[in-house]
Amino acid sequence: MPFAPATERCLPPADLDRIEQAAEFVRRNDTASALDALFPALTAAERQELAGLLRLAHTALLVFPHTLAGLREELSARGLHAGEPTPSVVVRGRLAQRYARPAGSLPVGILRAAVPDARHGCGEIACGRIGCGEIEIFTLEVPDGSDLATVAAAERAADHEAHIAFEVLTPGPVTLHGLTALLLDRAGALADSGGHNPHENATVLYFRTGEHRIELYVPGRHPGLLATHLRRTADDQTRSGDTAPHARHTPHVPSPRDRLLHLMTGAWTTQAIAVAAELRLADHLDAHPASGLAELAELTGTHADSLGRLLRYLAGLGLVAADPDGSYHLTELGGPLRTGADASFQPLALLYGGPFYRSFGELRHSVRTGEEAFARVFGDHHFPHFARHPELADLFDRAMAASAPMFVPVAGLVDLAAHRVVVDVAGGNGELLGRLLRAAPHLQGVLLERPHAVEAAEKAFATAGLADRCRFVTGDFTSWIPEGGDLYVLSRVLHDWDDERCLTILRRCARAMAPGTELLVVERLLPADARLSLAVAWDVHMLCNVGGRERTESHYRRLLETAGFDFTACHELPLQGALLRFKRR
Repeated sequence: MPFAPATERCLPPADLDRIEQAAEFVRRNDTASALDALFPALTAAERQELAGLLRLAHTALLVFPHTLAGLREELSARGLHAGEPTPSVVVRGRLAQRYARPAGSLPVGILRAAVPDARHGCGEIACGRIGCGEIEIFTLEVPDGSDLATVAAAERAADHEAHIAFEVLTPGPVTLHGLTALLLDRAGALADSGGHNPHENATVLYFRTGEHRIELYVPGRHPGLLATHLRRTADDQTRSGDTAPHARHTPHVPSPRDRLLHLMTGAWTTQAIAVAAELRLADHLDAHPASGLAELAELTGTHADSLGRLLRYLAGLGLVAADPDGSYHLTELGGPLRTGADASFQPLALLYGGPFYRSFGELRHSVRTGEEAFARVFGDHHFPHFARHPELADLFDRAMAASAPMFVPVAGLVDLAAHRVVVDVAGGNGELLGRLLRAAPHLQGVLLERPHAVEAAEKAFATAGLADRCRFVTGDFTSWIPEGGDLYVLSRVLHDWDDERCLTILRRCARAMAPGTELLVVERLLPADARLSLAVAWDVHMLCNVGGRERTESHYRRLLETAGFDFTACHELPLQGALLRFKRR
């Protein structure tokens, strides 16, 4: 293929050669021949059986163009037709951790380029399946003279992000168990991290064999499989030490004592973030970028040396970054603490570092008795306590708004055209209801809430121009729920209550709903295994501060089925949330 003129090249020759090597692997191999090359330790019969379960999907690598302008044209000149670049948050995060740099300073993107005339494991040419006959090209723009040149040099030498991906065609539990066991026990591969991609609803497992990194792409959610693989990754890294071939590709694994000591300082982290939120450090750094310590101390009314010690701790957490000249700037991780940010975490930090922090000090009482510690500390459950203190009620409502990103996909997951009236039960300030109404102009809404929440929702809907499409009802959803809707919503409600009270709420919903009416339940789901997740942490929070609990998907399904509902679907949401869908029986 002809090259673009040398003066117009975006990519260094070394990166062009690496791209050509990745494309050539896809051109020359189908699934069977790729497995032969990557897993020589397996028998021919084992590789043949694997070829019936997997499909060669793509190769991937990270390159370092001088500029992104003209990059797609340069790839096209080599016969690689790439789509529009999109941000790659995962690779950017790994680079930030690997080189201790702010994620915002690493503009990593991804282009997917089709490889013409590739032989695919499905036996067809250009079969059109997503990822079929592709290379994934991760890009980090490194202009001439940039200090990112050192990162580029180190990454080219180590090729951390390069991998060869196979898609699992029939991802049943027996197949997945057999696949991973075969790769780890017979092929000599090492577990090398993994994760879940919520945008594609796929589980990704990485393995390393020799100098190759292998990606196993598994459609769907497989939390147990992923948890086992991550535990195996940690075990393999610990056993292998620094002499293993893959060790240079993974961060140093701290000793158990180091890890335990770090975990024991978690309360300090909570308070440091809460103090930063109270001082509105994120706002000051956003308004005055590259502020020095003296300027920040003046802006926040703090003792300069003490503020400097807090900033150093926050920098270690990744919320701010220290520049060589002694100034500071806000990182991407610290950005949500800005009061002007979408779904700001600032009130959430104040809530967790304030009343909930105090009650968490009595967690022992909850574990011993099963009673909520909040009532022991403040004399009442947090809902009536906050109702008596308007400033806390306002803080709680603003903190709950931080969950707004969880609701973004919901309207696209439900056939709103089939509904006319949506009833949001205990919907807070109506964030989710408002999103549904904006997505479907024909919908009418009903919001049932406490008096102060209804007042806030009325103002928000009036500002958004939605007030004439919503009826606001003040009431107690544990005793009455409005009738007449054909779509009902319980968003982050059931986790506040024990099973008995949940059944009371659900049965009241069922009485208000006609047969066939749809119910949406938004909650975080406990994993079915011992994996740590946000839901696991929130479950302890619910025990200590609320008196409710988080639940597994199967637990919710049992409750709903007992109350007269049939399960229809489960969808993953941002912030480790889930949308459970049911129909009134």
